[in-house]
Amino acid sequence: MQRKIVLDTETSGLDYKQGHRVIEIGAVELDSNYIETHNIFHCYINPERDISKEAYKVHGLSRTFLSDKPKFQEIADKFLQFIDGAQLIIHNASFDIHFLNAELFKIRKSAIPNTCVIDTLILARKRFPKERVNLDALCYKFNIDTSDRNYHGALKDAKLLALVYNRMMLGMQAALLDDSKKEVIISNRSTSIKNTAIVQPTRDEIRQHQQLLSKISAHLVKNLH
Repeated sequence: MQRKIVLDTETSGLDYKQGHRVIEIGAVELDSNYIETHNIFHCYINPERDISKEAYKVHGLSRTFLSDKPKFQEIADKFLQFIDGAQLIIHNASFDIHFLNAELFKIRKSAIPNTCVIDTLILARKRFPKERVNLDALCYKFNIDTSDRNYHGALKDAKLLALVYNRMMLGMQAALLDDSKKEVIISNRSTSIKNTAIVQPTRDEIRQHQQLLSKISAHLVKNLH
């Protein structure tokens, strides 16, 4: 099963085309049950430029705080090694990927391909149409505690998104199981079986179901692009 990493960034401003830079990266690895492991990547980055007022209000990271932090080219190899071969789970992925690829372009590194990315913003919009689906709203919907989130932070937000993604995937699994039960009942009725028995799945059936679920992310990625 392909590794899954939930990723978030903070930046010096809102537009990479205006020369704004990545100033923080946070990434957490998920296991096969979509639960966070202890394998994380986190770093602050010296952008070598001022922080916009709008961005500072979001994350509270100042140029003074970042002045002694490593530059992007100094952490790039370690970061790329961490995400190598993984599927990246990002909320509003185009924002983060554009910024990261702009940084990689500056140091002549290959861009992160869109095929490696799952955008949870798109998934949430499909699952909860006409509802607010920013990270705060999704945390509220799934009863995830954000009481200590006074500012945005790449690692903090990656951890929150990992919990959101876990709830979303569990919900999809529950829906699949519910649909499977309905199919069994409908099939039994069509053959005039009056007493429908709900039978617990065998180990082999569970294994086959888990294999099916492992394909969900790949299917989602295909539909996102």
